[in-house]
Amino acid sequence: QKLEDEPAIEWRNVARTVDGLRPGDGVHESPINADRLQAWCEGRTGYPMVDACMRQLRATGWLNFRMRSMLVSFAAYHLWLHWREPGLFLARQFLDFEPGIHWSQMQVQSGTTGINTLRIYSPAKQAVDQDPQGLYIRQWLPEIGTAAYPAPIVDERTAVAAAKEKLYGVRQTGAAHAEANAIQHKHGSRKSGLPSTAVAKRRAAAVPDGQGQLF
Repeated sequence: QKLEDEPAIEWRNVARTVDGLRPGDGVHESPINADRLQAWCEGRTGYPMVDACMRQLRATGWLNFRMRSMLVSFAAYHLWLHWREPGLFLARQFLDFEPGIHWSQMQVQSGTTGINTLRIYSPAKQAVDQDPQGLYIRQWLPEIGTAAYPAPIVDERTAVAAAKEKLYGVRQTGAAHAEANAIQHKHGSRKSGLPSTAVAKRRAAAVPDGQGQLF
């Protein structure tokens, strides 16, 4: 429904306040980082759970929803890639590709809707939670533990911290809040990751003088 109502979500950020943040988004002066994109597409980022999932997807055309989300999250936050090129690659891999779902999810998982919570998956945590014995990883990464397997392409802590700083910096602006309210009214469900500024103002006005506000 969202794609039918607004076809531009296939190639343009829903939240225009994040335009220019990521290279390759059509506004940023630099192109997308081709080396990072290629490593991600080939399953050689140096993050075993990410690489195993990508190799399974390339071989079978299928991956469960959580791991699809992790792949997009990793591309968007750890590698700081704009969602369009990763989205095109994934669209060509999925046997169950459905554009109305796919492009909405690409933007949700990349933090460019302006209203959804930033969903940053830790590949290490996902490996512990989903593959505690490492059987899945060893199945898809036979070279794991040898010199043939690459070192991590980015430092996770540094990359995620930088992504959060940039995105939260934009989200805290008045322009972002105004845009989020408009997006929420047009596209959003009742639940989103960003509170309405109108609701916040009403709550603040309802607090009696001299009385603190708990939430």
